[in-house]
Amino acid sequence: MKYKGGCHCGAIKFEVDAPDTVTCQNCNCSICTKSGYLHLIVPASRFKLLQGENNLTTYTFDTAEARHKFCKICGIKSFYIPRSNPDGYDVNVHCIEPQPEKIIVQQFDGKNWESHAHELSHLSKDD
Repeated sequence: MKYKGGCHCGAIKFEVDAPDTVTCQNCNCSICTKSGYLHLIVPASRFKLLQGENNLTTYTFDTAEARHKFCKICGIKSFYIPRSNPDGYDVNVHCIEPQPEKIIVQQFDGKNWESHAHELSHLSKDD
C-alpha cells in the first residue's frame, strides 16, 4: 500500500510503500520517548520525498550518525535516516495517512541501543 505522509503544517510531504498491516517499533530512548515517535523502517526504495526538502533541518547528537529531519516551520519529525539503518528511512507512523489497517507495535530497547541495534538492521533491506 502507498501511504501519504508529512508534517503538521503540510510543508513536508512524502510517500512510503508499506503493507496494510504495519509492524513498527516503540523505542524507549530519550529522543523517541519525548517526541512520541513510532518507527516504521523501510528501504530507501520504498520512500519518496515529494515536497519540502528546503523546509527540512537536521538534528544530530552523540555519534551524529542518525540524521533526524525536522520541519523548520512546525517542528515535526515525520521521518529520518536512522543510525541502525543508514540505507533506509524511518517514518513516524503517526504521520502517515490513511493510518494502516492494523498496527503491530514491538517494544525496542533503545536505552541500550548498542546491545540491540542489530535487531533492526534487516528492516531497510529490499525483500
